[in-house]
Amino acid sequence: MNSIHEPQFAWLLWSLILIAIWVVMYILLKSKESKKEMLLVSLWTALFGLTEPFFVPAYWSPPSLFDLAHRTGFDVESFIFSFGIGGIAVVVYEYIKRVSHRHIETHERHLPRHRYHLLSILSAPIIFSALFFTTSLNPMYSAIIAMIAGGIATWYCRPDLKKKMLVSAFIFLGIYFFYFLTLIALYPGYVEQVWNLKALSGILIAGIPIEELLFAASFGFIWSSVYEHVAWRKVRQLT
Repeated sequence: MNSIHEPQFAWLLWSLILIAIWVVMYILLKSKESKKEMLLVSLWTALFGLTEPFFVPAYWSPPSLFDLAHRTGFDVESFIFSFGIGGIAVVVYEYIKRVSHRHIETHERHLPRHRYHLLSILSAPIIFSALFFTTSLNPMYSAIIAMIAGGIATWYCRPDLKKKMLVSAFIFLGIYFFYFLTLIALYPGYVEQVWNLKALSGILIAGIPIEELLFAASFGFIWSSVYEHVAWRKVRQLT
């Protein structure tokens, strides 16, 4: 009988650990609006699981349930993982700052910086697609560049969110760092076996590929603002 400690279950177990973190954070949120924000963003982010074929095997090649990643490029675990990181990244700021949300009034939406509202929202996927199809960059580098550029575009359009974006980037990076250590502890040597280190920088920090940490920081940077940006909401700090 296969054991959960065998490598083919590492990706699944690691994703489920993330969901456990998600559940704890969701329960501890005091604001119903923040819970709604977390759940909605997680559901939408879960769709990022559809992008897994971009990264397998160019970035990594994880053993997965039914060997789906190797056979098709898709896997169940990617949807679970994406669901988890989406909700966590969007609400981490609200654990250090008590905030409320309010709608941006119609007249405010016509300010000059909002002229590029839709373009700034779509900038990250547009940039990723351009880099992916026109360059030989590893798709993870394309994703990191796209998220940073998309975050800067968001910053231009919504400068009121810059504090949340910067703080969230650092907090999410910290959470992700310690989260990644659970994978290394449970499955020693897994990173070397699964990540395509020859196609990457090969730099490991505490055993973690630096690309994973850059991903975490850039994802926290852009994704922390996605709810407010798309839904025309402002964050107001409560005393």
